[in-house]
Amino acid sequence: YYTLKYVCIFFRYNATNMLCDLNIDPSRKFENFCRMSSVDSEHILKKIGPYISKNDTNMRECIPIKERLAVTLRFLASGDSFKSLSYLFKFSPQTVSRCVADVCKALILELNDEIKICNYKLLKQLLLN
Repeated sequence: YYTLKYVCIFFRYNATNMLCDLNIDPSRKFENFCRMSSVDSEHILKKIGPYISKNDTNMRECIPIKERLAVTLRFLASGDSFKSLSYLFKFSPQTVSRCVADVCKALILELNDEIKICNYKLLKQLLLN
């Protein structure tokens, strides 16, 4: 009992552990959770990692880029509220909001040539003519 209690005190299950468990599971739970394969996720992470990485400070450790991408993918895949995602990832809702905004901005900057973003003004003109 003492050993188990000792382990529970010093080992906190966090989003990194959850993502690792989902990735290891052969039932493709990672793909269901993020709506993306782990290979595609790693590919995107390599491209946008420099844009979304932060540095540790004396007051706190930074959120790993893998978690920042995962919370964004989960938000985009599920449409969950920032409050709901804050319970799942153990971030504040404000931090979830910042992560989603930072990652989406990085995705647009880095993948601009690979994705098409609809120009609503042009689309409206085409539809009205």
